[in-house]
Amino acid sequence: MQRGPTGVYTELMAYKLVTLGGDGTGPEVMREGLRVLHAVSGALDLSWDVDDIPCGGQYYLEHGDRDWPEGAEARCDAADLILLGAVGWPSPTGAGPVLMKDGKMAGFSPVIGNRTRLNLYANVRPVKLYEGVQHRIHGANKLVWQPGMVDMVMIRENTEGLYTPAGGKLAPGGRTDVAIDTRVITRRASEQVIRHAFELCRRRNKGAPRDGKLRVTQLVKDNVLHGCQLFSQVFYEVGEEYPEIEKDSAIIDAFTQWLINQPEYYDVVVTTNMFGDIVTDLASVLQGGMGMAVGANIGHKHGMFEPIHGSAPKHAGKDKVNPIAMILAVKEGLEWLGGQKNDERLGRSARAIEAAVIELLKLGAPLTYDLVGEAKAAKASEDGQWLSEAALRHLGAQAQA
Repeated sequence: MQRGPTGVYTELMAYKLVTLGGDGTGPEVMREGLRVLHAVSGALDLSWDVDDIPCGGQYYLEHGDRDWPEGAEARCDAADLILLGAVGWPSPTGAGPVLMKDGKMAGFSPVIGNRTRLNLYANVRPVKLYEGVQHRIHGANKLVWQPGMVDMVMIRENTEGLYTPAGGKLAPGGRTDVAIDTRVITRRASEQVIRHAFELCRRRNKGAPRDGKLRVTQLVKDNVLHGCQLFSQVFYEVGEEYPEIEKDSAIIDAFTQWLINQPEYYDVVVTTNMFGDIVTDLASVLQGGMGMAVGANIGHKHGMFEPIHGSAPKHAGKDKVNPIAMILAVKEGLEWLGGQKNDERLGRSARAIEAAVIELLKLGAPLTYDLVGEAKAAKASEDGQWLSEAALRHLGAQAQA
């Protein structure tokens, strides 16, 4: 239903949801995300018009010309919410992933294509260590960082940088001799992602765990790179509009050590595309690994939400891969859409899902192999079923509060 100006839900409607399961374990974690989504939706009279679009390397191998169907772009354009599993499939020749005729990885269209075409300029990655999560170190699970001391959001510019389709290869005689990747940094793209970081810092109103200060940190290599010099200039220009927020700058290579030995210093972090791609994967170690890490691709009108792990072809079909990142991606998507549509049911659903995840992690079972080791591991579907039931319980608790 649609909430009217009187605060009463007056009109039946279904939100348009596009799902892009992708390759390997992508459809498997998507299945568990949708299990939880449908559980909370049923309790709140939320309805979804689900449009599942096949995509990725496996689709390309089967069809031979595109990595998703004709018309998929328009279907994504029309969606209220997009959920992405994972893309990437090994080439039958054994030489890396499946590539399309233009040299791009099969799966480029639903991921980088959507990010660029829909101007999903902010890749927002929450880095939060929940109580009960241990870290996989030296082949064993142990607590390294403390819950409460890891709670930041990393924001990566999502539409340009080294992922701009500029550059190419020179292959005289059929043998590649030269490869050129061109890093493009623009004022427009820098300003919109930096402003998003400051607005998020203000809206979160948490501050860094160490000192409670509202702080936005930019990651640059402005002692060397022209693009980073422009990014930094824009950072401080935009930052003047937010006097209550501390402006902090770190050289990207030095940041990689500070992230590990003092994560409690950071509140919101913003950087360019490739730098962000690398450091957010590193940051996932702090929160328990890639099975816990979410990527929210956000623009002014569209949002696409995903776990940041890959398609893990070696685990495909084994009901093994941690679905929590996908389920938390559903949570982030509901929260975002609730703000877009002013629908409090979506926010309630998001809070119930996160409460269920927190409860499960504290309990310690059922959890997948990456969190508890092979001997104690549960199936991904067990996690999904448990979390769908727990989310319903938490919705009930909200109603009674």
